Amino acid sequence: MPADTLGILVLGDVVGSPGIAAAAEGIRRVRGERPVDLVIANGENADRGFGLTMRSYHALKDAGVDLITLGNHAWDKKEIFEFIDDCEDIVRPANYPPGTPGRSRTIRMVRGHSIGLFQLQGRAFMALSDCPFRAADAEIAALEEAEIDLIVVDVHAEATAEKQALARHMDGRVASVTGSHTHVQTADERIFPSGTGYMGDVGMTGPWDSVVGMKPEHSLRRMREQLPVRFEVADGPTVFCAAWLQMVPSSGRTLRIERIQHR
Repeated sequence: MPADTLGILVLGDVVGSPGIAAAAEGIRRVRGERPVDLVIANGENADRGFGLTMRSYHALKDAGVDLITLGNHAWDKKEIFEFIDDCEDIVRPANYPPGTPGRSRTIRMVRGHSIGLFQLQGRAFMALSDCPFRAADAEIAALEEAEIDLIVVDVHAEATAEKQALARHMDGRVASVTGSHTHVQTADERIFPSGTGYMGDVGMTGPWDSVVGMKPEHSLRRMREQLPVRFEVADGPTVFCAAWLQMVPSSGRTLRIERIQHR
């Protein structure tokens, strides 16, 4: 890989302890195949499938994750309020209301280059939040004022159309827009006309024989019988899903994006 480029590895939702173990193995494998300068993962499902605790936070860090994004399950474990404000490597959606705990953006120096990360949460088929388009403009403006070399965005959203629209809105102003939340990897990786790398959903890292990471029998009962069911993370084989992006700090653009899935 050319010396003037950086390799960024992005994981989607990491589900429970099986997902964390799969993430550790997958990150090691990718590092043996491609240059990786920074690893970003969504950690909102890391603790038993729902939320993030200090234990699961450290487990993700030990697995090789550098920066962590959250999403609509950010507050499922109340323990997060005890440490989120102290963790500069965790970001929650930027379009949450003013005063929400945690950071809307973070900056990491990698090989002499600055990388800014922020996250947006969608509004289609999800709990209402502030406008992600306006939040994107505000975050980009703040990072541009700080003269960041590369801006990386995680869009935590349900609807593909909303993810694509947000990516189009930011095309040429950020290096990449990759999605999380649906736990299903999409085959739509591409580079938009103005140089922004895009993938609708990076996909889940966690139990493969499952319903989006949960035990199938629990999901089936809830959907068939319409009764409250306590979900549990599934057992068995795992899948590792990620996107690898080759970025050019001098231009702030993505040169190459590759979809990765290991089972």
